[in-house]
Amino acid sequence: MWSNGIRVGESTDILRVPHAERHLSWDGCANVRDLGGMPTQDGRETRRRAVIRADGLDRLSSPGWSALVAYGVRTVIDLRNEEELGSDVAPRPIDLRTIHLPLDGVEDREFWEVWEQGPQYGSPLYYAPHLARFPHLSARVIAAIAQARAGAVVVHCGEGRDRTGQISMLLLALVGVANADIAEDYMLSHERLRARYRARGEVDQAAAIETYLGERGTCARDVVLATLAGLDVEAALLSGGLEQRQIQALRSRLLAPRRH
Repeated sequence: MWSNGIRVGESTDILRVPHAERHLSWDGCANVRDLGGMPTQDGRETRRRAVIRADGLDRLSSPGWSALVAYGVRTVIDLRNEEELGSDVAPRPIDLRTIHLPLDGVEDREFWEVWEQGPQYGSPLYYAPHLARFPHLSARVIAAIAQARAGAVVVHCGEGRDRTGQISMLLLALVGVANADIAEDYMLSHERLRARYRARGEVDQAAAIETYLGERGTCARDVVLATLAGLDVEAALLSGGLEQRQIQALRSRLLAPRRH
C-alpha cells in the first residue's frame, strides 16, 4: 500500500509543484487544473493530460469546449446531483463521453441534516465522515477514472472545490503525492474562485469558510492534512468496492514513467 504519512506540521517542499503550469484557461470555467506535474514520494511525478479537475463544464463556451477537446479530453465525470444538472451553454462535443456519478448521497438525510447546514459543507471537514459513510460513492468514481477510455479524464462538480476536491485528494493519495502537496492543491481552488465571486457580486465563500474554521482553531489546509494523516485511503476505497486491479490501472494512467 502507498504511504501518505506526512504528519501535520511536517516540513515538505510544496513549492516544487508548478502551479501556474497546471492551471488551464477554458472559456466559461474558472477553476480548471491538470493534476499532472506533481511529485510523488517515490521520486516520480503525476502524468500531465491524464486527469483534470474542474468546475461545472456546462458553463463552457464553444471555444471552451474546443480547448477541452484539444487538450485530449475524451471522458467527463460529473459529480453533481440530479437537481443541479441543466443545459449546456454551448453544444457539448458529440464524441465526448459524459458519465454522471453523483457523489453526495443526498438520499441519506440522517447524514446530510448534520452536514448541509452551514459552512462546514463547503469545507474539507466532511471528507472523512463522507468517506466513512459512503465509501462506495468515492470508489465508483475512482474506478470510472481508472477504466476510462484512452485520453484525458475531467472530474468536475459545481465550483470544482469540494466534491472535486475530495476525489482529487483520494486520487493523489493513491499514487503517492505528499500530503502537503495535496493540501496545497486544494487551496488553489480558493484562489481561482475568488475572481468568479467578485464578478458575480457574491460573497467570497472561502473567506466565510476560513472564518468558520478559524473559530474552531483550524484552517482548510490543516483539515486536509489531518484528514490524510488519519486515513488509509487505499483501505477505505477497497472497503467501498474498488479493486486492486483498478488501483493499478489508475496508477498506470496517472503516473509518469520513471526517469532513467
